[in-house]
Amino acid sequence: MPRLGATQFAMPEFHGATRRLVLVNLLAYFGLALLALALPAMANGLLRGLAFEPHSFLNGGFWQPFTYSVVHPPGALMGTLFELLSLWFLAGFLENFHSSSWVTSLYVVSVLGTAAAATAIYACSGALGFDAGTVALTGCFGGIFGLLVAIGALYGDVQFLMFFIIGIKAKYLVAIYALVSIAMLFGQQRMYAFAQLGGALAGLLYVRLASRRGFSFSLSEQWYGLRNRYYRWKRRRASRKFEVYMRRQGRTIHIDGYGRPIDKDPEDKKHWN
Repeated sequence: MPRLGATQFAMPEFHGATRRLVLVNLLAYFGLALLALALPAMANGLLRGLAFEPHSFLNGGFWQPFTYSVVHPPGALMGTLFELLSLWFLAGFLENFHSSSWVTSLYVVSVLGTAAAATAIYACSGALGFDAGTVALTGCFGGIFGLLVAIGALYGDVQFLMFFIIGIKAKYLVAIYALVSIAMLFGQQRMYAFAQLGGALAGLLYVRLASRRGFSFSLSEQWYGLRNRYYRWKRRRASRKFEVYMRRQGRTIHIDGYGRPIDKDPEDKKHWN
């Protein structure tokens, strides 16, 4: 793992997964903003339908965990700008050391982990005796927190400029954001804060458990491993059948797991030459 100590100030290159993620969010924002100018009622209905609400999700809105991260309210221009700049910076930094598929998978897992955490606190709020609220989650804040946690876990000694003024190591920056989110759990935005922590936890689990080449590589490796185990099982099964057949012919042979004969009787070696 590289240990980088230089302060990171310049924006990274705009390419690969970073460019795709930023452009998708940017196009979605301007598309919804233009629709709000032409058809405000339709834009509001689309915003409510694509945003993540645990109640709506549990009642059939299964697309919401995949759509809420690209939905940005048309009036929240500065918040959207900050989110997209953060996404560009963090995803671009990680893409200097990892593949595009790895960065994309990390972002998607963090976004889904955010939605899962929001659903969990909503489902448990009644049993725990508090009101989780009815906050509709929008934006890519969960994915951004997951990217930040990944940088803190992998490149914790890298220094960033917080507020473009204060130099701070990535691991301390992650700790500050986590403490702020924990403090928010005691306020009115507890669902937002808990969801953000869920995205961070999902990002951390991805970094610790997933392959550095991304989920697509891990799935392909598991598929080929399963296929190879099946072929080895068929080969062993055929070998046992052949051993039974040869015993019926008065010969005793043994075959290993690769289908190769094991010579137990040196006098019978000539039969295999």
